[in-house]
Amino acid sequence: MIVKEEFLGRLRKIFDLNLYEVKVWTALLSRGVSTAGELSNISDVPRSRTYDILESLEKKGFIVMKLGKPIKFVALKPEEVIERVKRNLVVDAREKSKRLEELKGDDVLKELSTLFTQGVKFVEPSDLSGSLRGRNNIYNHMDMLVGSAEKTVTIVTTADGINRKLEALMPSLDKARRRGVKIRIAAPITEANEKYARELARVAEVRAVKGLHARFSVIDSEQLMFMLLDDQNIHPSYDVGVWINTPFFARALEQMFELAWKDFKPIKASRK
Repeated sequence: MIVKEEFLGRLRKIFDLNLYEVKVWTALLSRGVSTAGELSNISDVPRSRTYDILESLEKKGFIVMKLGKPIKFVALKPEEVIERVKRNLVVDAREKSKRLEELKGDDVLKELSTLFTQGVKFVEPSDLSGSLRGRNNIYNHMDMLVGSAEKTVTIVTTADGINRKLEALMPSLDKARRRGVKIRIAAPITEANEKYARELARVAEVRAVKGLHARFSVIDSEQLMFMLLDDQNIHPSYDVGVWINTPFFARALEQMFELAWKDFKPIKASRK
């Protein structure tokens, strides 16, 4: 059986399997029912690993073991596999979420927090910086920064960025507003994103800006996060952000923003 490497690669990403797993699975799909030895020969997976791989596929819901001598394995319809994998993912996510939620009151979290607090004492403020690759990672970090804000949050984004900010940051922005944090957002406002801007205006002061194409955030006049690439020309997975703890530069950037802010057009909040 010959399966193209490109196809195997796509299966690995879609179903979160390793190379041996996709090889054995596709080999079984091509036979319907087969023994571990036969699958080893067909898939070019070492015989010593084949039973472990089949056991793993069975637990994940890709195949069924048929009792008897010799033991055989039965392939399931791909449509059924998809449904099984979806159900398993939901159950797994719930269990992991429950365990993480239980950690909030656990001694493990207290010890981890103590380790972090003690470690940060020995770190220079300028060393608290890093780069983040992928838009999901960027927004996760921005969410954390907004969640820790005490005084101000300043966000400058693009026309498309307004939509993403609403989806990714709205809960944290709302909580920050309730804590008394002053939130300002500036972006080009168009017919396509006006409704999103009005939603954000319920928790922040939103203003329309023309002729500025930028992507950065300043938190408490201390922490700065800016994106290196144009979001119109880059795939989300290749987006890159830089985070720096730099009170001097953050304040300077915020002062320049203040000069332009008064000329931006205010956006009214949408009605509930």
